[in-house]
Amino acid sequence: QVQLGESGGGSVQPGGSLRLSCAASGSIFSTLYMAWYRQAPGKQRELVASISTDGNEIYSDSVKGRFTISRDNAKNTVDLEMNSLKPEDTAVYYCQARIRVEMVTIFTYWGQGTQVTVSS
Repeated sequence: QVQLGESGGGSVQPGGSLRLSCAASGSIFSTLYMAWYRQAPGKQRELVASISTDGNEIYSDSVKGRFTISRDNAKNTVDLEMNSLKPEDTAVYYCQARIRVEMVTIFTYWGQGTQVTVSS
């Protein structure tokens, strides 16, 4: 019953910044493992960043040092701040929520996606 809604996508020139936001409803947000994925045309969906229930962060090597994931359990939101954007960052970005017990995922939920385009 978890529903996810992404916002903040758009078009930006190389070197620019965007901030994506994902709002969750239908569950206790503080219990969810959250992540951002992206999928470029003709490519597989890939993990961008994740954040645990305790706020521990993991980043893809391709975005490490440029992107920051954060969560606000009071607002039921997870954000992705993207800086120094490159054309290769162009993709549809998806918010993901997972219910886990230890390292086992029980349920996975996906948002509808938001387009990020980085070009001159």
